[in-house]
Amino acid sequence: MDELKNLESLGLVLPSPAYIIGAILFGIVGYAAFRRGRKTSTSSLTWTGVALMVYPYAVPQTWLLWVVGVALCGWLYAKWN
Repeated sequence: MDELKNLESLGLVLPSPAYIIGAILFGIVGYAAFRRGRKTSTSSLTWTGVALMVYPYAVPQTWLLWVVGVALCGWLYAKWN
């Protein structure tokens, strides 16, 4: 436990489990969209997949990660169907 306190005193805060699960989930969906977009030469799918894979690195709040991820997945659903 002392190691965690030392890291927190340095300003490093570990993400919550909900954040990690969301980042992994949206990364997998993004990878699938990226592959599908490349295979079908659909640039909107390709770039939405890239966005889903990259945006968790720029979003620090868990709630924002989930809101943006669900919105991008909704966009993918609309494009695929």
